[in-house]
This record gives sequence, structure tokens and C-alpha cells, in this order.
Amino acid sequence: MAREVWRDSADNEAASAVFHFVQQLIDRYRDNRPVMPLVVLQAADADVPSAVDARVEQIVRQIHHANQLRRVPLKLLDGRGGTPYDAALDMVRTLTEKPWEIRSGSQYKPFSFPRSRLLGAIEQATAAVVGEPDHGGSPGDRDDRILEQLSTLRWRVSRRSPRNWLGAFRESVRPETFLGAVVIAVLGVLLGEIGWVPTALVAVGAVLGLAVVRLVTTSAPPLLWLRRASRWFATTSSLAAASTGYPSDGWSRFSPSGSWRVIRVRAAVVAGRVADAAAGDEQSRQFHLELRVQALLEDLRDNYRPHALDWRRGKRVVPPVVFLPTACQSNGGIQLINALNNVRSRRSEVDPLLLLASLPAAEILRHTPPLPAEPLPTHTGAARARYDNWISHLSIGQSPTAAATLAWVLRLPLSTEQLTHEHGHAQLVTTRVRRTWVWWVMSRTTVALLLVGALLATFLVSSQLANRYCHGPLTDVNTDSVKLSGPGGGPKECIGVSTTAQVRFASGNDLSLNGSGKGVTFDRIERAVEEENAAIMPGDDYVTVIYAGPFTATSPEGTRKALEELTGVYLYQHHTNKLDFSVKLKVLTANGGQDMLQQIPAVKKIIEVARKDRRVVGVVGLGRDTTDSPRATGLLQEAGLPVVDTTNSGGYLAKGYSNYFGIAATDEEQADALGLVAGQVAGKSPHPRALVLSRRLVNNDKDRYTQEQRKVGRTMLKKAGFEVAPLETYGLGHHNSADLDKPVQKICDADPAPDALYFAGRVEDVNNLMGRLSQGCAGKPITVFTGDDLTKARFDDSTDLAEDVTLYHTALAPMGRGRADGFYAQAHRTLEGLLPAGGTLPRLPAARPYQDGLFASGQSVISYSATAALYDAASHGDTMNSAAETWANLYAVNLQTMPTGTITFRGFIPYEAQAGHGLDVVEITYPDGRIHSRIICGRPAGGHKITPAGCPVG
Repeated sequence: MAREVWRDSADNEAASAVFHFVQQLIDRYRDNRPVMPLVVLQAADADVPSAVDARVEQIVRQIHHANQLRRVPLKLLDGRGGTPYDAALDMVRTLTEKPWEIRSGSQYKPFSFPRSRLLGAIEQATAAVVGEPDHGGSPGDRDDRILEQLSTLRWRVSRRSPRNWLGAFRESVRPETFLGAVVIAVLGVLLGEIGWVPTALVAVGAVLGLAVVRLVTTSAPPLLWLRRASRWFATTSSLAAASTGYPSDGWSRFSPSGSWRVIRVRAAVVAGRVADAAAGDEQSRQFHLELRVQALLEDLRDNYRPHALDWRRGKRVVPPVVFLPTACQSNGGIQLINALNNVRSRRSEVDPLLLLASLPAAEILRHTPPLPAEPLPTHTGAARARYDNWISHLSIGQSPTAAATLAWVLRLPLSTEQLTHEHGHAQLVTTRVRRTWVWWVMSRTTVALLLVGALLATFLVSSQLANRYCHGPLTDVNTDSVKLSGPGGGPKECIGVSTTAQVRFASGNDLSLNGSGKGVTFDRIERAVEEENAAIMPGDDYVTVIYAGPFTATSPEGTRKALEELTGVYLYQHHTNKLDFSVKLKVLTANGGQDMLQQIPAVKKIIEVARKDRRVVGVVGLGRDTTDSPRATGLLQEAGLPVVDTTNSGGYLAKGYSNYFGIAATDEEQADALGLVAGQVAGKSPHPRALVLSRRLVNNDKDRYTQEQRKVGRTMLKKAGFEVAPLETYGLGHHNSADLDKPVQKICDADPAPDALYFAGRVEDVNNLMGRLSQGCAGKPITVFTGDDLTKARFDDSTDLAEDVTLYHTALAPMGRGRADGFYAQAHRTLEGLLPAGGTLPRLPAARPYQDGLFASGQSVISYSATAALYDAASHGDTMNSAAETWANLYAVNLQTMPTGTITFRGFIPYEAQAGHGLDVVEITYPDGRIHSRIICGRPAGGHKITPAGCPVG
């Protein structure tokens, strides 16, 4: 229920009747927007004493007081001026220039009067010119000076507050202004996107820019002809009729020059009439007053305009009410009422203004003859009945034949009896106007709360996206790569697929290729792949291959495997696209994290990308055998994506998944090759003894390669004739270094010492092993066998070597047995092209270029071959093939001129072991304290099995 804000008693019957009538007009405005009259109260008898006129005036003041606390916009007018014209004009200016009375909170923001302010600027410019000492001259000169003065004022009424940089700055950062709120909102978003320092710089630039814009716009408003006030001024028919001798038509929002001409011409006409009015011309005074009234009513109509973006009509549910306690000729009240009536009659437009005035009994409204005394009935509905009768005759009253009446004036003659009869002192009550739901939804508080909530939500969402995704700005988030904590809660790594230029896994990584590739960094290789992708034109046919590798590690050296493998992928991509094949090759990179321990989330992102991009035909890489390898391969199989693996030697994958195609020799194939050597070593001892030394698995260690090596190594030693002792294990100490002191000491202290040792560990532990063996097993001949991971070993001068230790390992890339056909020289030239202009790389050895450090590990060659195999299947028939077609075509791949031999999957049967991979058996000895490495046997890819005779031990 609405809250009561005012209560009083009616002094007489007339006061009660008029009060209820006016309250009905105000309160029903919310429901049906009734036409607002100019209500004039007057004693019905012309010869009443002044006390009766005072009672009529008191009714107006009582109704004004009753509505002051209701949230109704009110204005109590009292004209001031030397003439009725000046007084009436002063009241109009008061309505447009001074605040209205709205107590206890307004329904909406204060009224704005842009049209009235425009006329005020013309008046101010005219007064300044007319007041000049030498204001004489022709009317044309005067008009020109007035227009010049308007230009100086920038068509605005001058304000008291100075326009300066400080004021403009303070105005621009006020949060309650629209621009200030927008600035705060944008800065809130940027804070979550780019951090504190860039946001602070943007904030300073934005605030200074807004200050400049505000200073400029307050001094010289841009697009003046497009403003609502200017459009009204240039198109109103009243001014067109007043300036028929001038070219005052032709305003258009698309014609600045034409519109300016119309505005300037009309401004000159109005200024001339204002100057004439100041000089005493009655016709000009009437024109000036009615133009001012027209601007007032147009502004009020605009303040109640429906369909506005701020929903103002739904908030303003009561009309503006103007009170004239005493309207007479001397104080300009009658002139104001007549001007309001004339403008409404001429324009025939309904505005929301409600006026309540009292007219002394002796006064007569201009052009209105005295009406016969009509006593107002005692019941309240009589005023309503008179209003309804006035509405029905409104259109007639505007017609020329009824010009003797004021059509928009509703006269309420009050009899002396009603004004003096006091019966029961009827109680009058007003209640506060309730705000509508529109006000609550679109109020400043609601908008501020929504803005704060939106900013907070934006900041939180932006922070969450930035923390979750590698490229996570709110406006351009890329969900193909996410930030995940490293193994054991280590630093976050960017895991997933790079599908945008803002995500580069090797960005800033200055790890360089070895050997003659020195100077070509990981960062440069990754950028080179992007450049190749960008060179593919929109109309070109292409297929997309995703390379998945360990792009991140605790140190740059830990990313060397990914660097060398991506180099091989890039070399084949460049080779293919340079030859201008009908199907281009696009390469995306996927990071599986340090040691590929995050390959499951990486594979899931690969699958998401493949679902969005049907040109993705398969995956190259995944070259580290972990406990996640089976699941990763299975997920890709379910998604229909084939995998051409690089260096994963797990033979179980081909048996379990039909989409798996391996380039590397399996652990079983490697063990068979090493068994040829192990049998010869065992034959030299009457009681050959051996053991397996394996890395101990700990939490977060997903190293399945070690488990597979442990199994095949033990089987190989037994098959070679060794008596195999129980398994020895070692753990990892500080900085993940192998803790081999106790296990090696136990091995060396054994009596007799073992003849052979199968090392089921990782390459990073070999240096430590060799050092411990040289210290603990000096003078005791021992042969160490290990798998292909040792290919990546780099022995330096600080490594302690034992002359009695012989090391045998396998290598997955038998580069000396393939048909390179210029591959190494071409690869060297391609990499040299990545250097800055004028840069060169060291030369390759002429005889055996594959022994250069650039290619020695075989990683680049293997990934080159894997990419070639996948591309060959994807571009079969010189057309783009789907992932499913590529999968099927892989069983027909037969590439005979590859650096390691023939890369073929012909004869492979799904879910059975794959064979025929190329490998070498490498012997490493230390006879003189220096490393001597030689390949004792091997076979090319696609070659025949190695025989014992073909693998002699020196």
C-alpha cells in the first residue's frame, strides 16, 4: 500500500472538489495518459471581495503543498519583470533553467531542455550584440554579428564553471556518467586480460583522451546539425512560417552544409525577432514568447517520449505540474496561459504539462468573454464532468469558428457559496507515487549494481579463462590448449594443440640444434612451421597433420627430443609444399608436457580439434612409451585418427590398436638384435652371470618404457645363456638424478662379478651409471646392454669411463643403410634459410653427413619418415583423403627412398605385432679412456632379419 505523505482538511467545498479533480488527473496519468488541460480557477462572481480571491489562490497553494512529497515534478511560478511580456518570459525561463521541485527522490533523472537551451544561446548572443556601443548598422550586419557571437558561444548558453583541462578531466572520470561507467567497465575487462601495468597505461590514455574529447565537445559540439534540438529548430513549421522570405528549408541528416544553412538562416530570423522584442515590438514579443513556450512543450514531450532506450515513459508515471497562485495581466500569468493555449492549438500536439492557476475575479482571459455564473455542484464528480465536456469540445474549440475561446483552457468558476461554505472540514490525503518496476529495473542503482556485477563477473571469468587456457582473453579465448600443473604439482605447462598464433609452445625457447644446425633454435623451428601454414592459400587443397611431442620441461635441454622431431616434421612439410604438390601439408603442434606425462589431456584436445577440422588426418609423434600410451592410442582409435609413431618402441601397441603404425623397432626386435651379441658374450664365460638393473617406479612416474625394457632384457639374457640374478633397482635423488651408489656397489662387490648387465633405465641416467661402474668395478670386465634410449646420450669430458666396460645399445635410425638421395644436404640448406639474412651454418661432413650432431640422434630422420608416411596415405591419388581413408591407405604405404631404408606398412595385420623396422647395434668402448663408438650390425627399414654371423663381436 502506498505511503501517506500529506494530510489536511479542506477549508471549503470548492477546495475539496478541485483537489480530488487534480489528483485524479495526476494519478490516472499512469494508466491512460489523459490530455492535460490548463486549469484556471476563478470566482464565479465578478464583484467578490479580495478575501474570496484569496480563498481561490489558497486552493492552488494547498494542492501544490499536497503534492510536494509525492515524487511529482512541480513548479510554483511567480513572474518577475518590468512588463507582462518580461514576466511571462521569465516564468518560461524558470521552467527550463532552474530545477523542478521533486522531493523524497525523483521518479527519474531531472528534465532536460535542449531546445530551450538553444533558444537561450540565441538570446544571449543577441543581447551581447544589441548591447554593443556600436550596435547600429543594417539588419544584415547585426545578423552576421549575432551569428559570430553564436559561434563564439558554440551555440550553447555560457555556464559559470570555467571550461578548462582540470574541469574536463574531473568530468570525464565521474563514475555516474555514461562515459565514466564505460571507462570503468573496459578497464575492468582489461585488468583480467592484460595485467596491471598495461591496464594502467590504457587507463591514463583513456582518461586523458576523454578529457580532451569533453573539452572539445563542450567548446565546439561536433555534428551539431544532428542533435535533436537542432533538428527541431531546423524543421519546425512555426519558424518556416516566420521566415518565408529566406531559404529556410532543406535540413537533412545527410547534408551538413545544407542543414547548417537552414539553421543559420533560422537563427538569424529568431535573433532579429528577439532584438525587435527587446526594442518593444509587441508582435515580436508574442512570437518570442510563443516560440519559447513551444520549445518548452517540445522538451517536455521529449522527456516523456515513448520507446526511448532509457524507458523514460515507463518511469515517469505522473505529469509535470505548474502552479500559478495568481495569474493576471501585470505578472505575466495571463500572457503565459494564452501562449500555452496558442501553441497547443496551433501545433495540435499533446504534451504532458498540467497547469493549475487562479485568476482574480476581476481579470478576464484575453479573447475570452465573461462566462455566465455556473455554480459548481457540491459533489466531487462535477469537476470531472466539466473536464469530460471540455475534452469533447476540444477539437471544436480549435476551429476558426470558435476562435473566441481558449480551447486548451479548462475554466472552473467557483461560486462564492462553495468558497465560503465550510461543512465538516473534509479530510484531504495524498500518498507517495509508487515507482514502477521499470524504475527498479532501469534505475541508476540497478544499473550500477548490474555494472558492478558484470565487471566482477567479467573479471572473474577473465581470470579463470586466463588461468585455464594458454590464450584466454575473454574476447578471443582459445580452448584448444589448457594450462595444467606439471608432474608432482610442478609449474604449469601449456598442454593441448596450438591452433592460434598466440599459442606457441616453444616461444622464447633458445635451445639450438646440435652440430651443423647450431644457431637454429626451437623457437625458430616452431615459427617456421607457422610460416609454412600461412603460405597455404585459402583455395589450396591441404591436409592437416598434428605432431605431438614433449615441448616443455624443467630445463630447455629437456625439450631437445621435441625440437629434433619437430625439425624433421618441418623439413618434410617444407619439402612437400615447395614441390607444389596438388595437396599441401599443414602441421599443427600438440604439447604432451614434460616426458609426455600429460599426453591424455593433449590427446583429448587433438580429438576436439579434429572434430572441428575435418582436414585433420592423423597424428605423428607420441614418441615416449608411458603408462598412458595405451589409453591415448585407444582414444585416438575411437576418434578415427591413425597414429604414425616416431620412437615409441612398445610392441604391445600394435597388438592392441589397429590405428597404430610404428616407425621404431619394437623392444622385442631390439632385444633379439642385442641377443646376438649377448650369446657371444655368454659363450666366453664358463658360468655366465647377468642381472637387470632397472629404474624404480615412483609416484607420478609413468615410464612404461622401463617396464618393457626390464621384461625383454631379462628374457633376452636368459635366452642368451646367462644365469640371471634377482632384479636390482635404483631410485631418483635430488634434482631427479639417479641414485646408483648402493646398487652399483652391490653389483661390483659380488663375487664373482656379473659378466653382463642389462640397464633398463633412461638415457639421463647413463652418465651416472658409467661413472659409478668406473669407480666400483675397476678391473672387472663387464658388458652393459641397453635399449634405443641411449641414442640420445651425450658423454662429455667430465664423465668417468672404465676401460673394462663395454656398452651395447640399439639405434632406431640406421641412416647408413638407407637411400638419402640428397636429403641431408637439402635439409641443411632448408635450415640455413631460417637464419637471419646473411647467416650461414657450419658445413656438413662430405662423407657421412648423418654422423653430424644435427642428425646423429636419428630423431629428425625418424619424424621426417613418419610424416612422409602419413602424408603419403592422406594424399593418395593426389586428392585430399579423410582420416578414415588415410587410416586405410597406411596399410599400402611403401616409401623406398627414405634415409633409413624402405618405410612400409604393407603386410601389417591389425592387432598383430609389427616387424621389419630398421635398427643398428652400436658398440661403445673405452680402451684408452676415450669413447669409441662403432656400428657392429643392423638392418635398414624394411630389410631382412640379422643373423649371428652378421653381428660379430670384436
